Amino acid sequence: MSKIKPSKGAPYARILGVGGYRPTRVVPNEVILETIDSSDEWIRSRSGIETRHWASAEETVAAMSIEASGKAIADAGISAEQIGGVIVSTVSHFKQTPAVATEIADKLGTNKAAAFDISAGCAGFGYGLTLAKGMIVEGSAEYVLVIGVERLSDLTDLEDRATAFLFGDGAGAVVVGPSTEPAIGPTVWGSEGDKSETIKQTVAWNEYDSSTDKFPAITQEGQAVFRWAVFEMAKVAQQALDAAGITPDDLDVFIPHQANERIIDSMVKTLKLPEHVTVARDVRTTGNTSAASIPLAMERLLATGEAKSGDTALVIGFGAGLVYAATVVTLP
Repeated sequence: MSKIKPSKGAPYARILGVGGYRPTRVVPNEVILETIDSSDEWIRSRSGIETRHWASAEETVAAMSIEASGKAIADAGISAEQIGGVIVSTVSHFKQTPAVATEIADKLGTNKAAAFDISAGCAGFGYGLTLAKGMIVEGSAEYVLVIGVERLSDLTDLEDRATAFLFGDGAGAVVVGPSTEPAIGPTVWGSEGDKSETIKQTVAWNEYDSSTDKFPAITQEGQAVFRWAVFEMAKVAQQALDAAGITPDDLDVFIPHQANERIIDSMVKTLKLPEHVTVARDVRTTGNTSAASIPLAMERLLATGEAKSGDTALVIGFGAGLVYAATVVTLP
């Protein structure tokens, strides 16, 4: 018989607070058109994107994360010293080690919180949320900070007509803490590595030659990604609803990864979401911010009153890997 004592974690976990940070520079489609042969109408019709935010040199991955996290901690009504874990999802922090999460944990004033980075692309927020829930229920932390942050402008090829208009920068954060009732449903997640070539970095860092190569950028096979997202991710979203024991009629809010408004519209149609369900469309003015897109969209919906505390929301992220994660949550 094992001599290990059982964990004394909370029975459930919930999102207690949310915060976001968008860089001050707003970039309209007209700026993108300076380097690609396209039009504002074409970009809007294909993606729904009108503007995006690009970070300055001072708006680093760490700096944006700290701003978003401070808001989330204040929104949760706790202090930084109570944070026991910091999880950062990003693909655009260029220093391999140490994890940027350790810098963020220190500068926020946590009491030596566990801190680590994960790389799960546009599904990173869902992965981080699931890990945070496990930490709280297991008892290794009472409060966990989950951050999605990207500076995708650093990984954008402005001459690539297929992707130059897609990406933006920003950070979104949530505080996850104990709950007496279920408020984060079971996660439906996975990967399809056989499709990894559909979204990828153009050149590996160890193969990059500055004398002959363009700086590494994100590239994708647009049509293949679109078909996968629309048909396969709608199935995953339905599985998350089933796992939570609810139907589309029970939903108040739908917060999908803000990749493309056409994908969002198609998922809404496939899932047959009722008209009363509020659908996040932050992509229009924020662009695709990968791991940051779901918490940024959540923060905006709550700030504008389009969603309210206690609403039931379906969140789903999907992207490079190809990876995905979907769950149902109660909004803070």
